[in-house]
Formats: sequence, structure tokens, C-alpha cells
Amino acid sequence: MTSLIDVIFLLLLFFMLSSTFTRFAEIELRAGGSDGGATRGEVLFVQLGETALTVNGQTADLDTLPDFLRAQERGARLIVSLSDDASAQRLSDLLVALAAFPDLPVTVLGDA
Repeated sequence: MTSLIDVIFLLLLFFMLSSTFTRFAEIELRAGGSDGGATRGEVLFVQLGETALTVNGQTADLDTLPDFLRAQERGARLIVSLSDDASAQRLSDLLVALAAFPDLPVTVLGDA
């Protein structure tokens, strides 16, 4: 007869080899860099809350944000400020929406 530890080891080995490890979604994060302090173009300020989203003081939502950003000049920079009630999922959704603009540098402000 086979000992119980051998059976457990074989089951563990089978499940490890038959499972796949995929990433369902990825958000590319870039490290903050120094551009010499020069600000080129317009600076857009986004305030992100759990239900609210404002861009330079104008109310927006995640569906209309790409249209709003396309209307801005090239070379604009985006600063995102999180309110206390903003969740990590809400920030993820915003960063996914901003991924359509690879030339738009995004800076997320956070607590130190």
C-alpha cells in the first residue's frame, strides 16, 4: 500500500503542474523622474473620490475622461490627488482609463 504522504505529494505535484499562473490585468507604473523642474504644457489636476471625479474643478466620470483629455494640448501633465474615501479599485480603474494616453505623464499624490 502507498503511504498517505506519497499520495498527498503526488496530488500536490499534479495540481502545481496543471495550474496556470496568468495575470488578469496589469497596470504599468513608471517611477517618478526629474525633468529639471521645467513644466512643459498644461498641468491637469484630477481629484479622485469614491464616487466623484473632477478635472481642474470640472465634474467628470471615467467614461468621459478620455474625451476630455483628447481635447487638451499635447505635452500636458496629469496630477492625481486621492481623497480619503477613494479605494484602490477606483484608482486602478482611473489608471486603466489613462493607459490609452501613453504620452501623458501621470503623477499620483499620496501620503508620505
